[in-house]
Amino acid sequence: MDEYEATTTPQAGRDTRGAEAGPKETRALHRLGQSVWLDNITREILESGTLKRYIDELAVTGLTSNPTIFDHAITYSGAYDGAIVELTRRGLSAEAIFFELAVQDLTRAADLFGPIYSRTSGVDGLVSLEVSPLLAHDTATTVRQAKELHRRAGRENLMIKIPGTREGLPAIEEAIFAGVPVNVTLLFSREHYLAAADAYLRGLERRLAAGEGADIPSVASLFVSRWDVAVSGKVPSELRHRLGIAVGRQVYRAYRELLASNRWQRLANAGARPQRLLFASTGTKDPEAHDALYVEGLAAPNTVDTMPEKTLLAFADHGELRGAIPQDGGDAEEVLAAFHRAGVDLGRLAVRLQEDGAKAFVASWEELMAAIERKGSSTH
Repeated sequence: MDEYEATTTPQAGRDTRGAEAGPKETRALHRLGQSVWLDNITREILESGTLKRYIDELAVTGLTSNPTIFDHAITYSGAYDGAIVELTRRGLSAEAIFFELAVQDLTRAADLFGPIYSRTSGVDGLVSLEVSPLLAHDTATTVRQAKELHRRAGRENLMIKIPGTREGLPAIEEAIFAGVPVNVTLLFSREHYLAAADAYLRGLERRLAAGEGADIPSVASLFVSRWDVAVSGKVPSELRHRLGIAVGRQVYRAYRELLASNRWQRLANAGARPQRLLFASTGTKDPEAHDALYVEGLAAPNTVDTMPEKTLLAFADHGELRGAIPQDGGDAEEVLAAFHRAGVDLGRLAVRLQEDGAKAFVASWEELMAAIERKGSSTH
């Protein structure tokens, strides 16, 4: 499921389609140089062997999670009920129970991806756990929680997700400086991406100045599909379903330009690795759109695409790899100019999308806490 929404279809998380889905196209993405990650985690896909099969058959090499995903996993499943009741009896708060369950699940996932992490020298095989979305505008507490969660997990290949909000940027820098791998989330534009990349680079530069190593993994997660949702019905038909991909391609150009910069090259020479661009929210929201629209439109080497389970299976089944994004972003600027002419203020919309994204995660978090409290009081 994407970075906002969870699917309520009964099949989500169950081992129902994978045996039928062809691995050809997901492996083609892998050969192109784009990592395929799963944007989902449930106890069912761990215990049923589904996640392991996705790794073996569909070339899945990493995993992301967020509050909405866990809200859905816990609310609509009985797999966590017994543990929630037991932890409640021990006096843990709803938040403490959530992080206990999340760390359990994600360390299991991290162990499944461990061989990939070792084989790729830490470039791939990563999983992500998000700090509380209530901290999106609290720098100091975000840093403390990021450090604590990474320590508790005890897995080198577990990243901590920190939002790329104004208050999140210094937290990203501090976490990287402290050696905590970071997945920067809630990025929507080139400007958001560049700010997140700058925070990452500053953290590395400070580590080198302090005599520490610069080999700290990070990804920058750009949300895609919400752009098209935001302008649906407000632009000419020829621009339908084109904004998210155009923004993604524009950011990809900025990403490649940064990797060619002298600033980055100095860090690379000192042992740093790129903060890979990650395309998130790549599930289509419009039922009339092709269900692999964003996957096909944003194939690019040295990047990651984290896919909702439904999108992963759709692309494996009938998707088509149509080639890679040009390093200069292809027609991105031309398409974005057309949206500008159609009256879309892209800068203002990016700000609103990030604000709305943070609010959506808070809403999911509050629903998750309520579900845990409700299940914790159950006598069943």
